[in-house]
Amino acid sequence: MALKSLTRAQNKIKIKDLKLNALLEVTLAINSNLSKEKLFGIYNNVLRELDIEKIALYINETEWNLATCYGIEAKNLSIKVEDDLLKYEEIEEVNSITDGIFKEFDILIPVYHKTKPLAYLLIGDIINEAIQISPIIKHLPFIQTFTNIIAVAIENKNLAKEAIRQERIKKELELASEMQTMLLPTSLPKDNNLDIAAFYKSHQQVGGDYYDVIWVNKTEIAMCIADVSGKGVSAAILMSNFQANLKAGVKHSVSLPELVQDLNEKVISSAKGEKFITMFIATYNIESRQLTYINCGHNPPILKNGPEIIELEDGCPGLGMLDYLPSPKIGIIDILPSSTLVTYTDGLVEVENNKQAEYGTQKVKKAIVKCPDTSMEELNRYLIDDLTEFKQSQPFVDDIAILSCKFI
Repeated sequence: MALKSLTRAQNKIKIKDLKLNALLEVTLAINSNLSKEKLFGIYNNVLRELDIEKIALYINETEWNLATCYGIEAKNLSIKVEDDLLKYEEIEEVNSITDGIFKEFDILIPVYHKTKPLAYLLIGDIINEAIQISPIIKHLPFIQTFTNIIAVAIENKNLAKEAIRQERIKKELELASEMQTMLLPTSLPKDNNLDIAAFYKSHQQVGGDYYDVIWVNKTEIAMCIADVSGKGVSAAILMSNFQANLKAGVKHSVSLPELVQDLNEKVISSAKGEKFITMFIATYNIESRQLTYINCGHNPPILKNGPEIIELEDGCPGLGMLDYLPSPKIGIIDILPSSTLVTYTDGLVEVENNKQAEYGTQKVKKAIVKCPDTSMEELNRYLIDDLTEFKQSQPFVDDIAILSCKFI
């Protein structure tokens, strides 16, 4: 009798040492940032030493997966976490459930962080014949704690990886944003012939709106505003490619229709039909005071030419929409002194207020009429202030670009 008591005491001490060593080993492994595979190796070995016959551990890593198992082949498990396990929030005996999916197991242990499920452990038992007490029953608190440590460690690994990924994306976006800013003109004409000013606000860190002003020769200047369908890095990359082609084309194309056809081919080649670009482009001769333009599916710019206010709509479909553009309709206008042209992207006119009313082109026209003698920088600022007041508590939902020109 004394010998049996001594043996039981020795076994208890052995089990306690095993558990303490297991906790120490897994803690050191986590601190050393060992791989998930090595953590699961430690986990499985410890449970085997506790006479746990079979396990299946499911862990949520962006989606639910069978993280590790032993004592049963993974191919024989037909458990779907979303359908079969998520409904359980407490430790559950599953050997009495008759639908068959848990027939190899006895106990289900859910692992939660607050209200978020991190893991589900299914364990199957063998009976310790000497004392007729299930190892699961004897070691359940430890198994629950040990599983919790492993699940949280895996969760932290995934969070760390995601944080690194997000930081990398952030750095890439910052670089893309800096590069995109470099594409926009740093200085715009403001002299006895022209007063040109621009405003740009990106909805995301990197946007798809673009504007440019390029001198073709000493008497002729080209003005362009464009908008890529979609947002983010892919739109910015396409726009940077478009900018390079535009600058080259303005210098070498014989006419605006030729330039537009060439740009359409370049956009199709770059975007592979997945994106398109709307664009308004115009050339202005400061000696003849003639404005020639083509609108490629873009929001019609507003021109106050003397007392008349018109929308510049002549042109063709957006770039990249068709393999070959129909001959664009060219707009030609003789510009009167002190006329104002406001070009913009849809982020300006499509902003809604609390009543879901859009800002619209009428407010742009009213702003031009209300500010006849202001500089173009002041006009742009007036438009943005007026837009901000108009939208009330609604957010900006798109990039905003404005390129305004006064023909003196």
